[in-house]
Amino acid sequence: MKATWLISTNLAVLTLVSSFVLAEEPGWVTVRPVEIEDILANPGMGWETFHRTAANDRNLPDWIPSTVQYLRWGWGELEPEPGRLNIELIDKVLAESRSAGQKLAFRVMCCSTTRGRPYHPRWLRDIGGRVIVTRYGDVQGLEVPDLDDPITLKAHLDFIRRLAAKYDGHPDLDHIDLGSVGWWGEWHMSRSEPARMPLPENQRKIIDTYLESFRKTPLLMLIDGPEMLHYATSRGTGWRADCLGDMGGFSRNWCHMRNAYPSTLNEAQALEVWKTAPVAWETCWDIRKWVQEGWSLRYIFNYALALHGSYFNNKSAPLPPGDEVREEVTRFLRRLGYRLVIREVRHPAIARAGENMPVTMVWQNVGAAPCYRPYRIAVRLTGPSGKTFIHVSERTVREILPGEVEVFTESFMQNPPDLPPGKPVTIEEIVPIERTLEPGEYSLAIGVVESLESHTPVVQLAISGRAADGWYPLSRLRIIRQ
Repeated sequence: MKATWLISTNLAVLTLVSSFVLAEEPGWVTVRPVEIEDILANPGMGWETFHRTAANDRNLPDWIPSTVQYLRWGWGELEPEPGRLNIELIDKVLAESRSAGQKLAFRVMCCSTTRGRPYHPRWLRDIGGRVIVTRYGDVQGLEVPDLDDPITLKAHLDFIRRLAAKYDGHPDLDHIDLGSVGWWGEWHMSRSEPARMPLPENQRKIIDTYLESFRKTPLLMLIDGPEMLHYATSRGTGWRADCLGDMGGFSRNWCHMRNAYPSTLNEAQALEVWKTAPVAWETCWDIRKWVQEGWSLRYIFNYALALHGSYFNNKSAPLPPGDEVREEVTRFLRRLGYRLVIREVRHPAIARAGENMPVTMVWQNVGAAPCYRPYRIAVRLTGPSGKTFIHVSERTVREILPGEVEVFTESFMQNPPDLPPGKPVTIEEIVPIERTLEPGEYSLAIGVVESLESHTPVVQLAISGRAADGWYPLSRLRIIRQ
């Protein structure tokens, strides 16, 4: 626990009518905040823009907030010369993301399906690395690196290590896809001849190198290939699926939603991964295709929420017109990721300086996923002169989990149900009131801060009454001397 005294020039104003309901109880204050329906912009979750920032995305509606810019780079673009990272490019995009109020997420790719535009470095052959000429369906003459070749594999593993040495834990980096292998870094070489996937032992070497090198920045494994999906997620990664919404666009008898995802996730034993690491969804085509085909948006979005998605990428494509589309997208984004509600706060109406004050809070996650970051609950007391006392709890919001439904059952596949809210979590805090505290009336505010040392709220809660500084002033109490 950590408590700190600060001087505040702005005493938060408490709005009793709009922000909460006050319950009468002799000697105690019980507050029940009012839940709101806004789409919240919170770190580590939400709508991703694609290869452009929120400030430059002309197709991003003004009613959709985005905290993540997602993009994909070829290995050769990030390492234009042997041993030299393209730091100028990466730093520029990180700075642009920060300026737009976002963080960056990205994937590295090695195998391109576009002739004359390979993803691997052009210098690879110069150092003795092997490059294979292959095809993708009817597209002939594609060059891809042979990751079974010792020189090629060594060069790529060295690149991953140097990338992590420079950027692991960067404050403007949200997460990284554990990519590299297969077409577009998706861990498959479908419709390819003669190129094949690397040997399993070399696939594991690539996964191990990412895991050993990126210790701070979260990693998400691509869903293609159950063996390696299990290998990566069982070692702490989340997962990303790149074809949400495919209800039969490739084949009448097969689709990602009803065939690929259930079989792959079950075989990889990855259905419980969401409890410890995030899930990211990217659309097949984009939402316009879903509407054009007459596929149910409610079905697709309920499916994505039931599997506890934190991120959603529509490739920065325009949304289809229509109130129904907006209503379904809004409903989906209200649940995507974590969504924290304070149901009740209870504390004494009068506290004595020099004694401990109990504060009991009831929290609930009405979103689809946990908050995977160890953000902490904090209590702030602001006195009559503006002097501010902050108590940061040892408890984190990671323990406030969403609800669950059983997935991939017969009834689920027919109609994925609404995800229920998580169970209420009671958190009891003991707030020490220092003996030197001046007597008078105090405002009590709740916030979610980054760490024991940080006192700036980083999470928007789904309750009314948020102040400009990010705190939620919820009640008042009186401090008296002994």
